[in-house]
Formats: sequence, structure tokens, C-alpha cells
Amino acid sequence: MSELTTIARPYAKAVFDFAVEQSEKDKSAVEKWTNMLEFLSELIRHDKVQSYLTSTSSTFKLADTVILICGEQLDQYGQNLVRLMAENKRLAVLPAVFNEFKSYVEEYKSLSQVEVVSAQQLNDVQQQKIITAMEKRLARKVILNCRIDSSLIAGAIIRTNDFVIDGSCRGQINRLANELRL
Repeated sequence: MSELTTIARPYAKAVFDFAVEQSEKDKSAVEKWTNMLEFLSELIRHDKVQSYLTSTSSTFKLADTVILICGEQLDQYGQNLVRLMAENKRLAVLPAVFNEFKSYVEEYKSLSQVEVVSAQQLNDVQQQKIITAMEKRLARKVILNCRIDSSLIAGAIIRTNDFVIDGSCRGQINRLANELRL
């Protein structure tokens, strides 16, 4: 996974920088690039496309086929990206390019994705309290992604980038068990 990220990062950064530059003329440029990359990412993830990528050796044919499938989803710059990545045999990393691009956009817009794993469904009030606390702590707008994991027993785990708050019952039990082993 880290190899894909390493390969994807320069493409994502170049596209992001270009989108920001374009946004001086077209305020929706970053959003357009997000949509194009998301579409390409989903297309490349498709099983039939994956097998086509591995079976076709002509980079021009690959690029033309992907562009044809995308149709009006890609503007001329998106098509150029596809051609460049096909020429460099990097079309398979487009999902990673999209993920890296999203990270750049989030940073640019001062957004942070925060994952909350809880033992039970969080209600709106609980979610809002977490959002408020995390926005204060991170000094940026927060997008909350919630999921349920009943193995936590109770409580929640909050993650963003390299920051983790483990307030789960399972986490407390594990910490207690570690202390008792000492």
C-alpha cells in the first residue's frame, strides 16, 4: 500500500496544484478534479477494467479506451492525465491518486476526516459534541465518519491521521491487563 502511495503522491500533488491554479479562473476547478478522479478511481477498481489493464500492452489503446469509457466525465486535462498515466503504466494507481488528492484538498480546505468507532449507534447530540470537541482540538472543520463495532463493549475510539483517543471499554480492559502483567 505504501508503494502505491509513493507512486501516487507526485501525480496527486501535480493535479492538486494544477486544480488550485485553475481555480483562480474557475472557482469549481478543485471540485471538478475531485469528480474526475473519483470517477476514474471507481472505473479502474472495476474487475473487468483491471483485467483489461493487465491484458493490454498498448498504452495508447489503454488510454483511448479509458477516455472513451469516461466520455464527458473527463475534460481535456483529465484526458491528458489518463494519457500520461497510461504511458507510464500507472493507470492502476488512480485510486491511490484520488485518495492522495482528497488529502491535499482536505488540507487546503482545512478539513479533517475523523473516524469514530463506537459500540453503539451515536445519536445526533453525541456526534455534534464529538465534532465540536475535535474541531476545537484540531483547529479545523471536521467531517465525521461513524461506524459500529460491538466488540468495543462500550465507549468509542476516535481517530484522525496519527491521533487516536481510545475511550472504549475494550481498550480500558486491555490497558488494565497490560498493567497487571507488569
